[in-house]
Amino acid sequence: MRITTKGRYALRAITQLAKSYAGQPISIKELSKTEDISPEFLEQIFFKLRKAGIISSTRGPGGGFSLEKDPKEITIHDLFSAVGEGIELTPCSGEEECEKAEECLTHSLWKDASAHFQEYFSGITVDDVLHKRVSV
Repeated sequence: MRITTKGRYALRAITQLAKSYAGQPISIKELSKTEDISPEFLEQIFFKLRKAGIISSTRGPGGGFSLEKDPKEITIHDLFSAVGEGIELTPCSGEEECEKAEECLTHSLWKDASAHFQEYFSGITVDDVLHKRVSV
């Protein structure tokens, strides 16, 4: 499993938004500067996060982005899923059933390992990351 730049940047940006949860919206420009992420790339990520209902936007002066949900309700799995980040270890452990599942001796190993990763990321919230309550 490899979390791509998109997934890592989404998590970094969301933790910044979580710092000001219920406060003023934060602009793409400000987030871009704070996290050293291209504003264009952030816009692509935020489009997906807004579509998933994780963030909302406010137009006009003083506008920007803010969390739509409480950071305690947003899991890392939710976040990764919203931006299209797969958590499967191999293609055969994903949503689509592997064509060799019946005869492959390693299929259940990969499927179970992927399930552990999904369970792990489902048990960690943005609030946990923000307050460094993440354990192995």
